[in-house]
Amino acid sequence: MLNFLNFRLNKTFLIFLVFLVVIAIWKPIPLIYGLQRGGLYSLIGLPLALILGIVGILNLAHGDFLTLGLYIGYIFFTQLGLDPLISVFPLFILMFLLAIGIYQISIKYVLKAGELNQLLLTFGISMVIIELIKIIWTTRPRNIYTPYASSSITIANFSIGIYEFIYPIVAIGVLVFLQLFLKKTLLGQATRAVGQNPKGAEIVGIDTNKVYLIVFAIAFGIIGIAAGIMLPRTSIFPLSGNAYTLKAFALAAMAGLGNLNGILIGGITLGVVEAVVQSIPGYSGWSDLVFFGVLIIVILIRAYRGSES
Repeated sequence: MLNFLNFRLNKTFLIFLVFLVVIAIWKPIPLIYGLQRGGLYSLIGLPLALILGIVGILNLAHGDFLTLGLYIGYIFFTQLGLDPLISVFPLFILMFLLAIGIYQISIKYVLKAGELNQLLLTFGISMVIIELIKIIWTTRPRNIYTPYASSSITIANFSIGIYEFIYPIVAIGVLVFLQLFLKKTLLGQATRAVGQNPKGAEIVGIDTNKVYLIVFAIAFGIIGIAAGIMLPRTSIFPLSGNAYTLKAFALAAMAGLGNLNGILIGGITLGVVEAVVQSIPGYSGWSDLVFFGVLIIVILIRAYRGSES
């Protein structure tokens, strides 16, 4: 079920490179904004793709856990004076441990219960998180300020934020980590086996429940990392992460189930497309329409090819 292909100069990757070159010639500044935004989409989409590819659960609370991570990071900054970039380490650990608890008390009981039950459970978890956040922190938006997050450079009379380059850098780093983990460690190899054939993995003695638990926890840890690096440039409120749930699912659908490399390519592609559309006078409000329009086209093309074969 999980696609563990390495980046190589295949047809998709070549098309991706040609696309970036064309945009660089036509709209170089939106390309930069799009790479930054697409890196963030990829970073948030990777843990969702990992869970879908291995555990096989549809987590509608994905963005809400991102919101929770943002609030925890806010507390680290305001109460403990912890810099957001340093807070990614405790955030990873806390979200990892939180995921273990949530998996043990709820998720593991619906893994074989059907997709509808999974959707209902994760939707319920989403609602609980949102309401708890409202009770504890109210709905007042919160922000933090760090001097380095406001630094910028000027290119052709356009001011471009430097900090946002951290998104694609961290996304690539997380992807490399996941690939090394899946290919070079015994647990990762067991994870691949479970992702490809759960019943076969159980027959040869792999504890599938343990694998699901660890993968679920690692994915949540990555969400914590994303929350930490987003903190200096994000307004924090109870629905901060909701939009990212839809976009993460869209990326997973575009890339194919469990295709982690495809998440990076798809995230950057969609980020660049959004930025280009927003740069066209009078069409800035069309960016989300284009985002999900591209998703529909990709799915239809894939379905057509499947019916042809």
